[in-house]
Amino acid sequence: MELQKLTNGHHKDFQHLEEGETPEREEFLPHKSDGGKPPQFTDFEGKTSFGMSVFNLSNAIMGSGILGLSYAMANTGIILFLILLTSIAVLSSYSVHLLLRSAGVVGIRAYEQLGKRAFGHPGKILAAVVITMHNIGAMSSYLFIVKYELPLVIQAFLGLQHSSGEWFLNGNYLIIIVSIFIILPLALMRQLGYLGYTSGFSLTCMVFFLISVIYKKFNIPCPFDGFTNHTAENISIDGECEAKYFTINQQTAYTVPILAFAFVCHPEVLPIYTELRNPTKRRMQAIANVSILGMFVMYLLTAIFGYLTFYLNTEAELLHTYSKVDPLDTLILCVRLAVLVAVTLTVPVVLFPIRRALLQLLFPDKPFHWLRHISIALCLLFVVNLLVIFVPNIRDIFGIIGATSAPSLIFILPGLFYIRIVSTEPMNSRPKIQAACFTALGFIFMSMSLTFIALDWVYGENRSGGGH
Repeated sequence: MELQKLTNGHHKDFQHLEEGETPEREEFLPHKSDGGKPPQFTDFEGKTSFGMSVFNLSNAIMGSGILGLSYAMANTGIILFLILLTSIAVLSSYSVHLLLRSAGVVGIRAYEQLGKRAFGHPGKILAAVVITMHNIGAMSSYLFIVKYELPLVIQAFLGLQHSSGEWFLNGNYLIIIVSIFIILPLALMRQLGYLGYTSGFSLTCMVFFLISVIYKKFNIPCPFDGFTNHTAENISIDGECEAKYFTINQQTAYTVPILAFAFVCHPEVLPIYTELRNPTKRRMQAIANVSILGMFVMYLLTAIFGYLTFYLNTEAELLHTYSKVDPLDTLILCVRLAVLVAVTLTVPVVLFPIRRALLQLLFPDKPFHWLRHISIALCLLFVVNLLVIFVPNIRDIFGIIGATSAPSLIFILPGLFYIRIVSTEPMNSRPKIQAACFTALGFIFMSMSLTFIALDWVYGENRSGGGH
């Protein structure tokens, strides 16, 4: 996850870089010269190794979107899903290249400041708003998991087959309690670096989740009788346990946004770049490629084995599907606990970039103050809790946020930044034309995704896939 080192006091250090004419560079930290000049583009020397940077960026990529990938495959088919996942991964890597190229030219390491350099203050506002939207969507999806999985864990611990209606089995009450007593204290820390110690444990929990999904594929029979009362009207028994290679239906509209949401890591790229030892553009691009490749393999394995376990019965949130097999299964209980711990500890990490963006917009020249620090955290948690309590289905979070903020962060903004900031290349050059096409692809993707989702809301009658 992003290890934030920026405070408001550091923003002034970059002001002369934005307003003055700076020589273009490929790196944040130039190679040592005979004159022994100090680094120009950072206020401290990066000390993070290549391997640890891969680890940090992998944690930034990894999110709750992994829980929706099996559902995405169920609504596209294996081959079409593989094509889409590969395309999104490659495009994400290319967008990191555009982002690093733009940042290396002007020596700016904050996404919002790149927006300001490219389009002035409106660009800074746009970048901050997009990051805020995306991270609020991420926080909401994490708390959705807590809302629907924590009651099942408590229920299993108490040995109950069905919910008995007590308040401690009500997900709405539980997310409020978790937000106040776990997330809020962590979110009130002044430095995000302290939360970096939880990154390794979070990723380990997700690896355990993947191993369990693979193991369960060979232990759950198909068809499973527990699904018949839920799906008998919607699917035929003959095709219930057959893998589909190409599938197009109303729910396919959610697939690309879910995939795009699962690969967004761009707000964290520049801070990780800054903290990298011997930071060069090629070195950071290699880190991004390795991280994206690792998450691609993890996503693909999770989607395939989850889909081949439940086929057409796969729900929007994979863990919730396992509860219909055996709510008291010991392994699934451990998996639920692992995922709950991982996503709960991730929420305060995701909150920090939103608070930084809001502080840059509302109080750009103010020094750190605990009242502002605490107030913004409280307001953000309040808004996210309202979303989680009143939005009925986790696909609404993945779909809408993925269809708006994800294409902005992956396609549109990096392409626009490259076109506006990299002045050494003419507009008719191949890199500029590629960036322009990349940006146009983002607008097309956003428009089509929102259109399909709107049509599904208006005309769709079968939206019971999530079961929430």
